Amino acid sequence: MAATIRRYADFWPHYLREHGRPETRAIHYAGTALTFVALALGLNGSAWWFLGIPLAGYGFAWAAHFGVERNRPATFTYPFLSLVSDYRMFFLWLTGRLGPHLARAGVASRA
Repeated sequence: MAATIRRYADFWPHYLREHGRPETRAIHYAGTALTFVALALGLNGSAWWFLGIPLAGYGFAWAAHFGVERNRPATFTYPFLSLVSDYRMFFLWLTGRLGPHLARAGVASRA
């Protein structure tokens, strides 16, 4: 990306385009879901589970970007915006409302 993004409204479509393949999004969803599992286990058991939150979230996401999407994770340039967008994408997908966002960003919604 050549220009620096300054507004979240501009970042969100960019983020979705960087997650254009359904396989990439699916791997992200798995990692994001595991962050909630790690959080619950950390709250109800050993604090060591809290280490699983960033490992699951970033580990799955980076594997998807490097292995499937073949692009550089947005986290490297926009860590906070990327984190917010990951959870936003997850909950929009979970509630069946991601499709219109993908379409507006120019991404085919195959999954």
